[in-house]
Amino acid sequence: MKFEIMRDRLLDGLNDVMKAVSSKTTIPILTGIKLEVTEEGLHLTGSDSDITIQTFIKAEENGEQVIRVIEEGTIVVQARMFNEIVRKLPTNDVEIEINENYQTHIRSGKSEFHLIGLDASEYPLLPEIQDDRQFVIPADLLKSIIRETVFAVSTSESRPVLTGVHWTVKNGELVCVATDSHRLARRKTTLDQMPEGEYSVVIPGKSLNELSKIIGDSSEPVHIVMTQQQVLFKTSDVLFYSRLLEGNYPDTSRLIPNEYKTTVTVNGKALLQAIDRASLLAREERNNIVRFSSLAGNVVEISSSSPEVGKVEEEIQATSIEGEELKISFSAKYMMDALKAVDGQDVMVQFTGAMRPFILKSVHDDAILQLILPVRTY
Repeated sequence: MKFEIMRDRLLDGLNDVMKAVSSKTTIPILTGIKLEVTEEGLHLTGSDSDITIQTFIKAEENGEQVIRVIEEGTIVVQARMFNEIVRKLPTNDVEIEINENYQTHIRSGKSEFHLIGLDASEYPLLPEIQDDRQFVIPADLLKSIIRETVFAVSTSESRPVLTGVHWTVKNGELVCVATDSHRLARRKTTLDQMPEGEYSVVIPGKSLNELSKIIGDSSEPVHIVMTQQQVLFKTSDVLFYSRLLEGNYPDTSRLIPNEYKTTVTVNGKALLQAIDRASLLAREERNNIVRFSSLAGNVVEISSSSPEVGKVEEEIQATSIEGEELKISFSAKYMMDALKAVDGQDVMVQFTGAMRPFILKSVHDDAILQLILPVRTY
């Protein structure tokens, strides 16, 4: 095979597929990237057997020639090495040629590299997925759904199913839930065009983080196909496959309280900054705990103390406080993560007592809901 390509376009494609390549794989060929050249363009594939990313660079785009194909073919090259070489080539024109025995020649300007390639027929095939059952989400919405839930997944492997985000599709609504059993994040979205049937899958948090880096901030549609073992996200030039987590996701709906004793409405940004300041002292303690008390006159007091460092108190004017007086302690990090997900709007925090889980949501709608378990302090 032999082709010429613009270096910057090749790098863009490599940046995407490199996100799936892991150095710690048990299958040696997966440390490589598969290049496949046809008249239409170049397919690059990277995989670590959990995530597989394939990106396509068109030979011609907007009337401009990006790739000049002289001879079609496929090859697998060492991913890290190939990526570094392409990044450091002297000119924007790259010629890649494969001779017998998978000898790969990369030329650019006066520089020429010879790499030993691998037989592409040994590279695993893409998962088979029928795409008759799919739905569409704009890329920017998908990105914010991931950002508002994925931080709450568990990082411990003791219950692997909690390291993923639970996506359910039912009656035209997509509900995404993540929890690490100390806090919970839920995001609801109404879908425009709805697949028939119901879905319930658990997508690894790691996969969603990588996906979020690849999709742009545009509102281009992302097609989502779910099967028993795999989920596929398709954009115009990227296919992103991820393995699903096995096991039953716990029923989280019963964790969310129905009635509340205290409701505080406050500016999210002001609360976030106050907790951030209070956590400066709390950070010295290993558990990072901040106290929240409601006072008369719609005032909320945020305080924290640590015996060796000192203490901090700050009062914030709330929009309204309804119900019983309240003193509650919680992890500053969890609260800040939750406030960042609701993002700067006025938030409603609803409590059912000092030892019960409390929830945060925007005053405008409950598309985003965050639930946090308080900490017992004596």
